[in-house]
Amino acid sequence: MPDPVIVVANGDLRPPANQKCWPAQEKAEQSVMEAIRREGREVRRAHEFDPAKKHGFIDSQKRGMEVFRSIPLDAPLVVVEAVWQYSHHLLHGLYTHRGPILTVANWSGEWPGLVGLLNLNGSLTKAGVKYSSLWSIDFTDEFFLAGLRRWLRGEPVVHDTGHARSLNDRKLPPRAVELGAQLAQELRRNKAIMGVFDEGCMGMYNAIIPDELLHPTGVFKERLSQSALYAEMTRTPDVEALEVRQWLERRGLRFLTGADPETELVDSQILDQCKMYIAALRIAAEFGCDTIGIQYQQGLKDLAPASDLAEGLLNNVDRPPVRAADNGRVLYDGQALPHFNEVDECAGLDGLVTNRIWTRLGFDPETTLHDLRYGEPYGDRFVWVFEISGAAPPQHFIGGYAGAVSERQPPMYFRRGGGTVKGISKPGQVVWSRVFVDNGKLKADLGLAEIVELPREETERRWRITTPQWPIMHAVTRGITRDQMMARHKSNHIQVAYAPDRAGAGLALAAKAAAFHEMGLEVALCGEAE
Repeated sequence: MPDPVIVVANGDLRPPANQKCWPAQEKAEQSVMEAIRREGREVRRAHEFDPAKKHGFIDSQKRGMEVFRSIPLDAPLVVVEAVWQYSHHLLHGLYTHRGPILTVANWSGEWPGLVGLLNLNGSLTKAGVKYSSLWSIDFTDEFFLAGLRRWLRGEPVVHDTGHARSLNDRKLPPRAVELGAQLAQELRRNKAIMGVFDEGCMGMYNAIIPDELLHPTGVFKERLSQSALYAEMTRTPDVEALEVRQWLERRGLRFLTGADPETELVDSQILDQCKMYIAALRIAAEFGCDTIGIQYQQGLKDLAPASDLAEGLLNNVDRPPVRAADNGRVLYDGQALPHFNEVDECAGLDGLVTNRIWTRLGFDPETTLHDLRYGEPYGDRFVWVFEISGAAPPQHFIGGYAGAVSERQPPMYFRRGGGTVKGISKPGQVVWSRVFVDNGKLKADLGLAEIVELPREETERRWRITTPQWPIMHAVTRGITRDQMMARHKSNHIQVAYAPDRAGAGLALAAKAAAFHEMGLEVALCGEAE
């Protein structure tokens, strides 16, 4: 008799998120387990529902180690994800597991299950752990069932990734090669500093670039503390924070405020967010940072409101001026300070290179780090929902600041509140990219996408089935199907930057690819790359 299939479910670190998302997880698990049983296999869960915690997730590294001690090392193991998950809760067990591993997610926008799956897959890829992966709306479609049958027979599930082609097989325009080489050489010669506010966030092992891989690019980490950021916030006068808010309101940004700080955005939360923006710029300038990343959901969440407002402003060239406390000079005057959300260092390196390439081309250099959240067909095209938790520059929105609104972050994630920077991304051409670690090598995937404007009612529907407080981008990836994107993308995050037109997007992509190649990264061009 074949060994029983073991199912585990990894979750969040925050109890309210685990409790609220548990019904969706339970439904997905039951569907997956029923599909396995229909194939004639025995299946059991490795850990039970906890009535005291009111959920059945692995919710810490400690709990994960307890669970994995009871799992036979050679058992076929399925990780089912319908929610965001902290990969480090179970990465230790997957490192040493000898049996076949299958990661599965429900194709739903309700909670970030697809986002959690992509993070886990990226973390396993970086760790060198072999795994297969599947996704499905209801776990009855042939794509899922055929893959499940293969895996149950002991075969790996292999997806089509023919859309990703090595840069070595392509000839880039001479101007792009020259520009990319110049940037790479300057980085090596002059160096750059990546400011990291407490490394490692939300279990994203895939988001940490080992120093020995980063340093040859010319970029070096300045490891900063979020306690220093909070201390600098406490030293920032209220009057300076109010000036930031007033500047934003003059530009048209609307703050949707209320009276209850537990569930609504209140003035004191906005004030603290403006102080965080000022403090981040002053610390970045003090240490000479060329890009910074704030840890966002962990660390500061028990002390301060969310960092989304600060992050979105930092990524925007046109933003409230902040002066040095000692000599009054405007910090990073006329520039964006590229910010990588959730301390995703892969996105930090990517954003730094993008900012410099785009600036030299005369393009708007603002970048957004989105989650690859969900997607559905609309008309005759598959339109992705790229959606991040608010750290988006207003330059990317229809209407700019006047098209943006700041809404309170969901209490399940942020007890102390704070507003997002919410808007609808403007139609146009973008270059998307992802830097990742695979088999001890630093790699980069790049491609093109068209950002489309959907009818307002369709946008509102997509917001309702995902997270309505967050900014949204409707993206059509060129030359890449839904399943190809899921199979190849080794991260929950995707980096995007606008170009003025299709020709400009092709040139920017080529220059960025050339820069990465010259910096020592292994580059792949995905889908239609010109």
